[in-house]
Amino acid sequence: MPTGWARDTLARTFSSLKIRNYRYYFAGQSISMIGTWMQSVTQSWLVYTLTRSGFDVGLVVALQALPVLLLGPVGGTLADRFGKYRMLFWTQGMAGVQALALAVLDLSGHLELWELYLLACSLGFIKMIDNPTRQSFIIEMVGRDQVRNAVTLNTISNNAARAIGPAVAGLLIAAVGSGWCFLINACSFVCVLGGLAAIRTGELSPAERATRLRGQLSEGFRYVAGQPVLRNSLLLMAVVGCLTYEFQTTLPLMAGDAFGGNSATYGFLTAFMGLGAVLGGLVAAGRRQRGMRALYAVTVAFGGVVLLAALAPSELAEELALVGVGAGSVTFSSLTNAALQLTAEPRMRGRVMSLWSVAFQGTTPIGGPLVGFIAGQFGARYGLGTGAVAAIAAGALGLASYRRRRRAQGRRHPVPRELTVPAPGPREPAATGPARLVPGAPAPARRELGAGGKLELAAAGQPGTGVPGAEDRGTGVPGTEGRDAVSAVAGAGARP
Repeated sequence: MPTGWARDTLARTFSSLKIRNYRYYFAGQSISMIGTWMQSVTQSWLVYTLTRSGFDVGLVVALQALPVLLLGPVGGTLADRFGKYRMLFWTQGMAGVQALALAVLDLSGHLELWELYLLACSLGFIKMIDNPTRQSFIIEMVGRDQVRNAVTLNTISNNAARAIGPAVAGLLIAAVGSGWCFLINACSFVCVLGGLAAIRTGELSPAERATRLRGQLSEGFRYVAGQPVLRNSLLLMAVVGCLTYEFQTTLPLMAGDAFGGNSATYGFLTAFMGLGAVLGGLVAAGRRQRGMRALYAVTVAFGGVVLLAALAPSELAEELALVGVGAGSVTFSSLTNAALQLTAEPRMRGRVMSLWSVAFQGTTPIGGPLVGFIAGQFGARYGLGTGAVAAIAAGALGLASYRRRRRAQGRRHPVPRELTVPAPGPREPAATGPARLVPGAPAPARRELGAGGKLELAAAGQPGTGVPGAEDRGTGVPGTEGRDAVSAVAGAGARP
């Protein structure tokens, strides 16, 4: 029997699955993502076997992401304009048709390299709309209170599929050929469409639709530029997404060049990374939002484990390092995703998440060929190492900027940690309770008198004071409240 602590932890970890609509959506997506990862691995391995070129492997990945880079914000604008639920039926259905076309061409023996490139690019146009729509649809199913848990569970599902799909694909390619992997992916879209059909639209909380298209794109850019949390999170994701997340380019080269393996080797390397992501996601799902400081620290740690993977001397060491890479990957992406969704206004959420897709996947046309070229010229380990250095540098710069900002805020708004109330004069009554504010006077703080003549002081705008505006001014991310609060407990010093 699980203990009370274990029951509470499990309840927190899977809390969003109590919502019926999300359960159906989650089940359909979980099955479909296995097929998606099978197709992704098969596509990269096919290009590698046809060309033996790291640049060409990076190119096919880049072509798939190119529409997201060039037109990603347009996809978010369409999601805000026409509604997410209806849009998902179209995008998921078209993705199934694209997988079926790959399967028919491959199984009939007519699939050539240029056709792979063309179909990869067509999937990119579908993802241009599908990615921001799916990301911003989650909060409409579960609400603000459960959005971070649901986002993390979605990421766990994706990475569980990464653990299963590539391993199955590697074995199938070796046993019966690549075409069956494409066919299985095409069939998997029946599950996701069935899950969408089972959703009760009356239980959704859709955001208000944008009523016009003209000017919405530029409005989205201006909105993000004026929000520090959104701007900084997207810049961080752009750097890491461009150079660190190019595993579809680097892992085939690590499997084939560094370790002299085959498709099964590549599949198992990807599977171990997916296993780490599942374990890391389960831990992240039960934790509360920590703010920008934690995001920067996680970025540095993520870069550190990628560096270990780049330096791994054997296949076993590589697999163990990739478990850590997977855990760091899911923690970083879920923190970034949740920060954006919770900070963005509902009417802007589709456009904000489209920029997240651009930063996460749309930067691949730049990073994929670049990392592939580095790996081809200097070795696969240098390709992985480039991403590791980029993540460590971006996270370290973010932490340094965060600390400078907090120190500057402390100098501008110094607040005494503890004040002593002087003894009452002969004409003053002794204070025995909370001090009252003078009506009509400014109220920058609430004061409470504790034992021993100590005065508790809570700055205006801090949690627990009843004054609006309580949030971490260093992050702007909900869930980080109280970091700047200053109070003195009688005889016990200040609270953290």
